[in-house]
Amino acid sequence: MTSPVSSAPVPRVLTIAGSDSGAGAGIQADLKTFAALGVYGLSAVTAVTAQNTLGVRAVMALPVDLVEAQINVVLEDIGADILKTGMLPNAAIIEAVAECIRASGLRVVVDPVMQAKDGAALLEPAALASLRTTLLPLAEVITPNLPEAAALLGRSIGTLAEMHAAVRALHALGPRHVVLKGGHCVAEPTDVYFDGERCFELSSQRIQTRHTHGTGCTFAAALAALLARGCPVESAVVEAKTYVTGAIRHAPGLGHGHGPLEHFWRYRQWTARQQDEGGEPVNG
Repeated sequence: MTSPVSSAPVPRVLTIAGSDSGAGAGIQADLKTFAALGVYGLSAVTAVTAQNTLGVRAVMALPVDLVEAQINVVLEDIGADILKTGMLPNAAIIEAVAECIRASGLRVVVDPVMQAKDGAALLEPAALASLRTTLLPLAEVITPNLPEAAALLGRSIGTLAEMHAAVRALHALGPRHVVLKGGHCVAEPTDVYFDGERCFELSSQRIQTRHTHGTGCTFAAALAALLARGCPVESAVVEAKTYVTGAIRHAPGLGHGHGPLEHFWRYRQWTARQQDEGGEPVNG
């Protein structure tokens, strides 16, 4: 299986992830992010979840052959410039997705999703080894948060010095670039990026809000979209962080728990400016 040569008028990104019925994370967040950043989004659903802002009620992984069929059918016809993975619930699906990545030869952003915001497990414990040894070596970029990185490395990570050591250890597992997200830190959130040679920190002021559902999915999706548009990895990482910070800051405040982000915040700011300047309202 090969992906058609990129001659499409718009960059294309295929997300391979789970469905979030509340549309704050997973496939739904990815597709909104792709649209907001000007790329054409494709999707292969790996699992269906019943969830809202208060938590996950039920999870069902899809059959492996159906996941493979979704990936193959879109790559055979529409093609993609970048792949992005999210929730891959079991080892069988991880192995199948890895084989599709090898066959397509496409660059991939791996978001190693393991649990939901409420702590619900989204990755079978037995699948952790497969994620570590099968998928990470194929990744262009991985974007774990602190608990995910701790699980992958088998050790706790809580300080900035430990984060710097962790990105090097994660890089040794095979990915070409590592972004370790520090949003779980008690202090100001700082991410650490490492490409095998250069290491730098990306800091931002913590936004006091409970509406942060889907931040990890959105960051990885933004990174994939920017790579598809031709941005170098380092620049894409910086811009993706700026985008997701704005999406948190402008969150619409939906639901009674951890609400979703505002993926179209830049568009809504532009629309508001147009209206303030006396222009006609923009549909959509």
